Amino acid sequence: MNNKKLFFLVLVSSFAGAVLAILGYRFAFTNARYESYSEGGNYKLSSYLFEDTSSMVVPEGLNFVYAANAVTPAVVHIKTMFEVKADTRQQDQMEDLFRDFFGEQGPRFRSPQGGKQEASGSGVILSSDGYIVTNNHVIENADKIEVVLNDKRSYNATLIGADPTTDLALLKIEESGLAFVRFGNSDKVKIGEWVLAVGNPFNLTSTVTAGIVSAKARNINILRDKDNLAIESFIQTDAAVNPGNSGGALVNLRGELIGINTAIATPSGTFAGYSFAVPEALVKKVIEDLKKYGTVQRALLGIQIMDVTAELAKEKGIDKIGGVYVGAVNEGSAAESAGIKEGDVITQINGMAVNSSSELQEQVARYRPGDKIEVQYERKGDVKKANVLLKNKLGETSIVKADDADTKMALGAELKPADKSELKKLGLESGVKVAKIKDGKLKQVGVREGFIITSIDKKKVTSPSEVSAILDRAKNSGVLLEGVYPGGEKAYYGLGL
Repeated sequence: MNNKKLFFLVLVSSFAGAVLAILGYRFAFTNARYESYSEGGNYKLSSYLFEDTSSMVVPEGLNFVYAANAVTPAVVHIKTMFEVKADTRQQDQMEDLFRDFFGEQGPRFRSPQGGKQEASGSGVILSSDGYIVTNNHVIENADKIEVVLNDKRSYNATLIGADPTTDLALLKIEESGLAFVRFGNSDKVKIGEWVLAVGNPFNLTSTVTAGIVSAKARNINILRDKDNLAIESFIQTDAAVNPGNSGGALVNLRGELIGINTAIATPSGTFAGYSFAVPEALVKKVIEDLKKYGTVQRALLGIQIMDVTAELAKEKGIDKIGGVYVGAVNEGSAAESAGIKEGDVITQINGMAVNSSSELQEQVARYRPGDKIEVQYERKGDVKKANVLLKNKLGETSIVKADDADTKMALGAELKPADKSELKKLGLESGVKVAKIKDGKLKQVGVREGFIITSIDKKKVTSPSEVSAILDRAKNSGVLLEGVYPGGEKAYYGLGL
């Protein structure tokens, strides 16, 4: 074959290939269509959908557009105004931690000069009548809270209640017929699942970012409260979250709320790859408590716990790595009453596996004092179960009212029923012990830790709730506390309220 014939053959072949390619493209893409639709809640991919489904596999539930459209109208911009007094003291540990995580547009910081300051964040409408969840650090110490809806309508908000232990707060605006986000199920969220973060970073309203769930039950040691009862079991994602996103929505691709965006891990104050959200299960419980009681009902097992690591397993002679190790059991606690002992390894709470301290804390935090839960644990290789009647931090099973919480905060003390052995030793019938004392009225008048209050204004007291009730009735007046220290020293204190 000479060169001319070879050239002609190559030219014809190339032309024929091009024609076939064009015809194939037109056949495929004239039969394609763009769709984004819902069929009974099964949301599809907004992309090419072919008549011949074998030519492309579409992942179930992958539709960013649907979730973004469903959620954005229900995510609000929160603006706060607060008065800062001149203060040259060092900022406390909480503020330093939040500065590291959020930068200057996160929570407020003291100014040596004082004056009015503003801050902003995000919130999520939970009901058509105006209940809104946000982060506690977004509204903490605010003198005025303004809520701006996605359609630019603006309202003054009322603070219903806040919970620093989970960094959540509940607001209310007076409006009806509002768009709201429905709760999903954070327990069913899987690592690797697509999620969207919706909020107002850098005052850029109604911003949507996407990412995947990177981890669950993450403890990053950012939350602190005066009683060391902070609950951290964050959902970790790589959806971009920045200052101003705090209090915004983390949703699945059905547009259901699975978390409240709360923190970012960053060396610079802006997004550096990881963000953290309070899981829906905790959000739902905290919000219900704030609506119903005005304060969060925190249930406790009354144990000191640690993760079972390879090192701990070797040290304690534990056969397998997993569960949560009980390092100590508090006297008179719910766990002690149920027979749980130091050295036990808790593996399940109400059938839910727990393999870290944060997972266990999250599971227990879903319940209230007086609730019963089933705890499965291992003791020297034997699997055991216990029905545990949960108690509050005062060692009681009763619900704490908001007024009671305010009284205890003013007193600056943790009260608990005195142990029977202590009462017997001191020859007392009843009494309420000052277990811990911090800044507050009791410390101001000289009360020390360990003091057992036997009576107030000559009226015997038998429980912390009784103390709270008497002090509540005596507001704007004074009372006389009578009691005994563990060494037998009697003491009297005049307490002004």
